[in-house]
Amino acid sequence: MYLVKTPTFIQNLFPNFTWRIPNAEKIIYLTFDDGPIPEVTPWVLEQLRAYDAKGTFFCVGENVQKYPDVFKQVLAEGHTVGNHTYNHLAGWQTDNIPYFHNVRHCARQVNSDLFRPPYGRLKPKQAQFLQRHYRIVMWDVLSGDFDASITNEQCLQNVVKNTQAGSIIVFHDSLKAEEKLRFVLPKVLKHFAAKGYRFEQLQNTADLDMRKTA
Repeated sequence: MYLVKTPTFIQNLFPNFTWRIPNAEKIIYLTFDDGPIPEVTPWVLEQLRAYDAKGTFFCVGENVQKYPDVFKQVLAEGHTVGNHTYNHLAGWQTDNIPYFHNVRHCARQVNSDLFRPPYGRLKPKQAQFLQRHYRIVMWDVLSGDFDASITNEQCLQNVVKNTQAGSIIVFHDSLKAEEKLRFVLPKVLKHFAAKGYRFEQLQNTADLDMRKTA
């Protein structure tokens, strides 16, 4: 069970998390969890490139270590990366100290102060500690591309019907989500580009510092 559209009351319960980026402009934020992997991530980059779109990739540290060339391609094409733990660890099922070590292990692979917990789940103490060191990024639209029980068209409508200016949308550059992602992502890009939207990445401090010194 999951919520496609994160209700406002949930967003208000956790005001220190980033759920969306309110703005008056037609900007939306595409995010991709669980990569990078060679089977899917380069294809995602190709789709984004066709629309001059930028995205944010919440990377699993283990995948970054396995596929450094794919990770470098994400960076080389101007996208932002974030921390998604070293091996997609579930916060609710993990003691705090091992969880923090796992996040830190990923941080050695991914230089970013953006963090998204797998499954969007953190214990209160985990959230309290991590938000001292990271900007915790959630979402307001969950595509459901990982859900085998919905059709490709339902997945597309999840995004089209619930996205508004400032929305942070979750996709997955993973094998589990590949079929739906290949159907949905090009259509989402085409649909919102035709309506005058831009696709921008979230910013992390490391990116800003690198741009200042460039």
